[in-house]
Amino acid sequence: MYQYSTMRLRIRSLVLAVLLWSDTAMPASPPASRSGSFHLDLPPAGALLLFTADGERTWAPGWDPQMLSGDVERGSVFRTRSHGNDVVWIVTAYDKETHSASYARLVEGMNMGLVDVTCAAEGDGTRVTVRYTLTPLSEPGERQVAHMLEARQYAAFMEEWRQAIAATVRRDDAN
Repeated sequence: MYQYSTMRLRIRSLVLAVLLWSDTAMPASPPASRSGSFHLDLPPAGALLLFTADGERTWAPGWDPQMLSGDVERGSVFRTRSHGNDVVWIVTAYDKETHSASYARLVEGMNMGLVDVTCAAEGDGTRVTVRYTLTPLSEPGERQVAHMLEARQYAAFMEEWRQAIAATVRRDDAN
C-alpha cells in the first residue's frame, strides 16, 4: 500500500510540475515519436546496463544524474541537466529478462515524454533500439521536439551514441 501511495504522490507532483513549468498554453496535439537502432558488440544484458542512470555516465559526456530515489527499479527518480534545462526522469520499466527499459521524462518548460530502450541479440552482439515519444509544453519546446525528432537529426543522435559507446567498450577491452 505504501508503494502505491508513494507512486500516486509522485505522479501528482509530476503533473503539477508540468502545469507550473508550462508557461504558455499549447493547443493539444498528438505526441511526436521517432525510433532508431544501432549495433553494439556487447551481449544484450551488458548493453542494457549502459542505458541506466548510472550506466550512461560511462559513455555520455556531461551525463551526471542526481538520484532522487531508487536505482533501476520501476518508480526510481533521477534528475539531470541538458542544454541548460532541468530534466526529471522516472523509470517506468526495467526488465532484465527482455533487456528493455522505459523512462518518462520532463524537460522543464519544454517537453514531456517517454524513452524506450530495447536490446535484442543480433549475431555476436546487440541491436539497440531507442524510441523517443515527446509532447511539447511550450512554443520553444515545440521547436526543440521538431528538431530533435527530425529524421536526419535523430539518426545523427543515434550515431553519436553508437560511437561513444563503442569507444568506451574498446577502451574497457584494452584495460
